[in-house]
Amino acid sequence: MSRVTSPGAEPNEPFLSWQRQREAATFGLWIFLASEVVFFGALIVAYGAHRFLYPAAFETAGAETNIWYGSINTAILLASSATMAVAAWAAEAGLKRTVLLGLSLTAALGLAFLVLKGFEYREDIHEHLVPGSPAFPLAPAQTQIFFSYYWAMTGVHAIHLTIGIGAVLWTAFVVLTDRTDWTRSGTLHGLALYWHLIDVVWIVLYPLLYLAGRG
Repeated sequence: MSRVTSPGAEPNEPFLSWQRQREAATFGLWIFLASEVVFFGALIVAYGAHRFLYPAAFETAGAETNIWYGSINTAILLASSATMAVAAWAAEAGLKRTVLLGLSLTAALGLAFLVLKGFEYREDIHEHLVPGSPAFPLAPAQTQIFFSYYWAMTGVHAIHLTIGIGAVLWTAFVVLTDRTDWTRSGTLHGLALYWHLIDVVWIVLYPLLYLAGRG
């Protein structure tokens, strides 16, 4: 496996060195990730409050989610974290082919997650597990609160994952064409942080949405 060094491009303005650019990008990304943690944290706290108020309803509703889809998608995202970590490590080592392989596998696993999630959504809609549906099959009425959180949390997560896949594919293009010095810019490091956040959020959502009512 040969080491590839990117062309000696200059850092973006106004940075005088790649180190300063990388530090600034990392700092900005951590601020962004903190805002995402606050957003998802607010949803999780609200979910917890309603689950405390209506424990029986949440257990009844949680038992209706498809644990097989949830478990398989959890395994897929854990695997994608590994491939993203490999890509980030390979960028530090200047291994272009390994970077491209890691990014390609990460994007493919992310797309697999979305495809399975689409099948799960189709099943949920077919079974009328949509809050406000006249044919909603569960009682008491508070079970619809659970599925409101289910659709909101998984939907927002899917949007973030879609953005992540787009960023992975764009980064793969940047690496492939050597549009910047990807070995020093910190692009892969920042992308890995974002991707790992997506995975951590799902790891939190999985027990809340798929293991509730299955104790």
